[in-house]
Amino acid sequence: MYAGLALTVLATIATYVDRGTTHLLAAHIRAGYPSYPQARIDSAVTTYLVVLSVIGALGVIAWLTTAWAVQAGKRWARPAATVMFMLGTSVGLAGLLTKDTTGATGLPPQLGWAGMIPCLAGVVAIALLWRRPRLT
Repeated sequence: MYAGLALTVLATIATYVDRGTTHLLAAHIRAGYPSYPQARIDSAVTTYLVVLSVIGALGVIAWLTTAWAVQAGKRWARPAATVMFMLGTSVGLAGLLTKDTTGATGLPPQLGWAGMIPCLAGVVAIALLWRRPRLT
């Protein structure tokens, strides 16, 4: 679970690294909306950063809560972890696949896939949790 936590943090940080280096998100928005002035592109990038940061923060809270519940042996840990996995995967897929008004995805594929990486740790965590003996 801590690997998933770390991957969630890294996926969230990736958007800020992109803003400071490769500008994939800004280029993606510019390609979809060529008539947008730079100020509007910057505003859209900032909006995406806020939204993705909130999603990342919620993911961190979910990982920490689930890890605590498993470690504490809570009976509801397995179903809660499964629900968190399903929610996280749904949000990740939405970021990866949702198209905007131009017909392109809202996020560039690299950032969309970065948002899916924590789900790999999630599927492993869920598989391991359900293989363990029943929690008391």
